[in-house]
Amino acid sequence: MRINKKNIKKEKKCRGSLILLLLIFLSVTVLGIYDLVIPDSVSLYDGEAVPTWTGTTLDMKDEQSGGLGGSIVKTQAEAKLLGFLPLKTVKINTYGDLKLYPGGFPFGVRLSTQGVLIVGFESVKTSTGERSPAKDAGLQVKDIITHINGKEINTAAALSTAVENCGGKTIDIKYKRGNTENIISVTPALSKEEDKYKAGLWVRDSTAGIGTVTYVVPDSGEFGGLGHGICDANTGELMPMMAGTVVEVSISGVKRGQCGAPGEIRGFLGTTKIGELSCNTPCGVFGKYSDFPAELSQEKPLPIALSSEVKEGEAYILSTLENGKREKYKVRISGMNKLSPDGKNFLVEAIDPALIEKSGGIVQGMSGSPVIQNGRIVGAVTHVLVNDPTRGYGIFIENMLEAAK
Repeated sequence: MRINKKNIKKEKKCRGSLILLLLIFLSVTVLGIYDLVIPDSVSLYDGEAVPTWTGTTLDMKDEQSGGLGGSIVKTQAEAKLLGFLPLKTVKINTYGDLKLYPGGFPFGVRLSTQGVLIVGFESVKTSTGERSPAKDAGLQVKDIITHINGKEINTAAALSTAVENCGGKTIDIKYKRGNTENIISVTPALSKEEDKYKAGLWVRDSTAGIGTVTYVVPDSGEFGGLGHGICDANTGELMPMMAGTVVEVSISGVKRGQCGAPGEIRGFLGTTKIGELSCNTPCGVFGKYSDFPAELSQEKPLPIALSSEVKEGEAYILSTLENGKREKYKVRISGMNKLSPDGKNFLVEAIDPALIEKSGGIVQGMSGSPVIQNGRIVGAVTHVLVNDPTRGYGIFIENMLEAAK
């Protein structure tokens, strides 16, 4: 009987390939499981041990920064499998004896953008027909224009002036799309109706509105509010802030929420500046009061609760709905999701008869109202459920504090 050596070699090669594929599959599966099990960030109190996961070690990095006057220490650690195989970088936030004044009172915001946000396009009527030069060149809604021919642009007026003065020549537009920056060439068209050069763009460079303060830092007057970012009404994009002013607000009343029609707190922005914003983030807006709020002069700050300490069940919120008076209203916390990235970490249900009578439940303008459970600030109201005005979403306070800069 003759042995076919070629077949044996083929079989061995096949077995080797299968084993290699199996090892790759197992490695990818294991790494994928660990990636899901190991969180992107860990929050704990000073003195608590950093958690570990079976088969992994944490190599602490030297990079550290203190937030809120050193009350929060931010560290990064490299999680490794079997001590040598890198898995992921974990943010570790360590909280000291941190106490904050709960907010619940309204504030007004006037925000100007860094660059101008494209919110739409229009057709320019020319002698040869209609066209939109900016759209035809490849610009898109949500792009942020920052420069024209190397000159910084932060207002719609500056953009219009640069386009109108181009004399029909091609201009270079620098813009941001997501996390990338690009430069594109656009040739404005001469409008037959207005006798001006136009790019066919609709842009936004500022916004204003009313929100609720979540917390104020003792002594410094730093604050956080809203629990979500200030976004453009047309695109839903976070407004790229260049400067933000905090002004006083006069509450005039509340429009009750109904199924399919969210209610809102109504009021007027004043002209008196009471502070400045430092940043606009997906987890809220942050800034500093010019003078410490008089509303808190007779109060005591409260400790915070980390997400691991928040329980489903009763809590209360602080909010100002009428007569400029901050009130306490009972709510119920449920449906917790620590990993939600968009300010929807838990559900807030209005169960206080007085709140339901006044507003129908959760309404626009209440965003930022602090949620307090067992004497601790656990988070803030962020969104209303359109189809059920008695319920809304909330964000954990630790997520707001991590976003504060």
